[in-house]
Amino acid sequence: MAVFTEVTDEEARALLRALNLGELRELRGIQSGIENTNYFVTAQDVLGTNEYVLTLFERLTFEQLPFYLHLMKHLAQHGIPVPDPAADRNGDILHTVRGKPAAVVNKLAGKHELAPGPGHCAQVGAMLARMHLAGRDYQRRQPNLRGLAWWNETVPVVLPFVTPEQAALLRSELAFQNHVAAGSAWAALPRGPVHADLFRDNAMFEDGRLTGFFDFYFAGVDAWLFDIAVCLNDWAIDLSTGAHDPERARAFVMAYADVRPLAAAERQMLPAMLRAGALRFWISRLWDFHLPREASLLKAHDPTHFERVLRQRIAHPVTASSL
Repeated sequence: MAVFTEVTDEEARALLRALNLGELRELRGIQSGIENTNYFVTAQDVLGTNEYVLTLFERLTFEQLPFYLHLMKHLAQHGIPVPDPAADRNGDILHTVRGKPAAVVNKLAGKHELAPGPGHCAQVGAMLARMHLAGRDYQRRQPNLRGLAWWNETVPVVLPFVTPEQAALLRSELAFQNHVAAGSAWAALPRGPVHADLFRDNAMFEDGRLTGFFDFYFAGVDAWLFDIAVCLNDWAIDLSTGAHDPERARAFVMAYADVRPLAAAERQMLPAMLRAGALRFWISRLWDFHLPREASLLKAHDPTHFERVLRQRIAHPVTASSL
């Protein structure tokens, strides 16, 4: 959510008017993140002041974006607290700013919980299960664009920037994940729309209560277990070491399973999928760190964090029976 494309007050004002959201009061660039241009927007209408997020998409195309935006609209209409894209008078929720695809969504209440306890993890697990179930009848289809095919394409690109030991781990884990993906257990995993990036900074809490998920722009149709693994690799680890936190992980999985019980294939595949989730973000962070794009506000994440997580997942597999 760095600022790659500068938006003027006048451009933001015109968009707000087209969306009937009131008059611009403040436009402020968001510093965190690395994929899109994001601004906090404060608008005033006859009922008062409202907060929105304006996103200009730097990599996703006009053809790809309807999947994400309509998924958010679908989930919001099914009672899942996610940002709801604003429509213009024609009902369109995908807009254009500075020649780039753009969207405006409501800002969720609260703030990030960057030091979650078991209670926070349980709320995230339960809501993720509700989100998966709510997405079952979503009609649009688009694969996880940062899935296995992307890993196979991107690992050769980042190999020149890593040590021989890191390169060996990347190659061996990628081979393992290709082998897993060819198996019958992987094919049996329940699938549907997934968030695929539900880290601590993509959820909001207010007074200890989860108020919603946001940043769905890595979403796609994939194994629901991949979503669970991505969450466990962030919400239920020690950030300094990448080590598994059993209490938080158990709270997350039990709350999830109370809403949607895990299938036998999911319980079998959990250790491999935890490794897959760690590999995916190690690759993407290597790519973003060593091949960055220019932005006026940009802070790339440390790639070695998910290398540590992956090594932990290999050395100390977490089984479903332990949760």
